[in-house]
Amino acid sequence: MIKAVIFDLDGTLSDSLESLAYSANGAMAAVDPSLTPQPAEHFKRYAGDGARVMIERCLKDAGDPELALIKPVMEAYWPIFKEGCLYDLKPYAGMPETLAGLKAKGLKLAVCSNKAQANTEAVIHLLFGDDVFDLLQGERPDHAKKPSPEGPLMLARELGVLPSECLYVGDTNTDVRTGLSAGMNTVGVTWGFRPRQELLDAGAKVIIDRPEELLGYEAFRF
Repeated sequence: MIKAVIFDLDGTLSDSLESLAYSANGAMAAVDPSLTPQPAEHFKRYAGDGARVMIERCLKDAGDPELALIKPVMEAYWPIFKEGCLYDLKPYAGMPETLAGLKAKGLKLAVCSNKAQANTEAVIHLLFGDDVFDLLQGERPDHAKKPSPEGPLMLARELGVLPSECLYVGDTNTDVRTGLSAGMNTVGVTWGFRPRQELLDAGAKVIIDRPEELLGYEAFRF
């Protein structure tokens, strides 16, 4: 019996491509204006494995393949992203209604993101308020980031449910690997950053195309 749903954030709950591009390009420009700004669409493949990996991928395409500027760009990124994480941010269509429907079914809701804790909290507060999710977990020093299962397993313990009683929902191969390694019922979504084939290759047995499909989770076959 499913008792809780744990969501990834970027590409699953929030359409954050513009915010990521704004912050990363701003940090690069602050350090070296000769670096080439990267289109927001590119962040579909840059994002998903934490801020540093995202910036590394961005820098390689922007003209720094040796990552000589990674340290100063990361230092410039964090103060920009403090506010930039909210830039042109929006929830995916149908997501607020889906979350309300899941809560009405009595499910506990949580977020597990590789976005920093403070940024995760700011994004959720802006898009969904403070009464939708029971727990919010971003990148923190007390657990390894995804694809480690530590974060989802910690959330399950705090929610008082077994891993087998959780849905884990995300849009990347990192998310699928995370959910499966945590022993959770893992759902890949196609409205986010990565293509369906990537989710299949990572081992997803259930893939959905619209948030509203989550409301029929009782019929999912894992």
